Amino acid sequence: MEVEELTTSRLKLRKLTPEVFDYIYRDLSEKKQLEFLGLNSEAELETEKNKYEEGLWTYNKRFLYFQLLEKKSGKIIGWCGYHTWYLDHERAEIGYVLFEADYKRKGLMSEAIVPIIEYGFKQMKLNRIEAFIGPKNQASIQLISKLNFVKEGQLREHYCENNRVEDSIVYSLLRKEYEIFLKNTAYKV
Repeated sequence: MEVEELTTSRLKLRKLTPEVFDYIYRDLSEKKQLEFLGLNSEAELETEKNKYEEGLWTYNKRFLYFQLLEKKSGKIIGWCGYHTWYLDHERAEIGYVLFEADYKRKGLMSEAIVPIIEYGFKQMKLNRIEAFIGPKNQASIQLISKLNFVKEGQLREHYCENNRVEDSIVYSLLRKEYEIFLKNTAYKV
């Protein structure tokens, strides 16, 4: 199966859609599934298979992720993309993670997120991108803030992390704000 990729100076961004997941779990051996998904154990694969089997998407909601692959090594180092994509409302929540500390604080997520935001506004036809961030996650708050996301407020006890209920700070970026931001900054896609 041909899988769409975006590229940056240091990364390949491999697009994972529901159709790609169908292909992975239907046509690939377990060994190839582990390799394609960048997983380290059968237990991790079982967790991902359960998510798939329980339904990664529902009526009026979709997701679209990009695996982050280091160009030099081809190693999968994280992901960035959209979940809770409301088709009727032209909005989605952005999420992202780098798997290992060695890849953090090197500007890799800043490099990856710009073309993914651009993809959201242009190809997915989003009008609004939302980010829900834990109040103590300063790295994520800095990343989103430098991309001109607007802080809208705080949701109390919004999600569970490590069996603890935590608040989320709500940020958003509208298509028209992003277009103005691009004109006035050095960020180029």
